[in-house]
Formats: sequence, structure tokens, C-alpha cells
Amino acid sequence: MTKDEAPLVNRLREHRAQRGLTQADLAEAVGVSRKTINTVENRVFVPSTVLALKLARALDVTVHELFELDD
Repeated sequence: MTKDEAPLVNRLREHRAQRGLTQADLAEAVGVSRKTINTVENRVFVPSTVLALKLARALDVTVHELFELDD
């Protein structure tokens, strides 16, 4: 990790679980595969801005509630 990079705090799994949604449910709601949701939750893939906005909308939270930089 370079000096300019910061780890991303990712609360997607927690918010999805609080709403009783499966990865497949959330994937369908935002138009991606279940595998995409899985890779975002497991921090393998950092979502695009558009996907982050769609996820936040589907979970009725702000993007900041899902993702933030860990300073």
C-alpha cells in the first residue's frame, strides 16, 4: 500500500443482513451478479461510484454509511 492509499471501511454485509437480504436479493435489486456482491463484501473488489450509489439506494442508507476511508 502506498502512502496515498487508505484502507476502505466496508459495512455492506452488515447493512444487507440487517435488512434480511441475501446476496442474491441485493444483486437483483442493483442489477449485478451475486458474485459481485460477494466480492465487494469480501473486499476483493472496490465498487464503482455508480455501484456504490445503487447499493446505498437499495439499502436506504448513504454511501458513507456503507463505505468510508479508514484514516
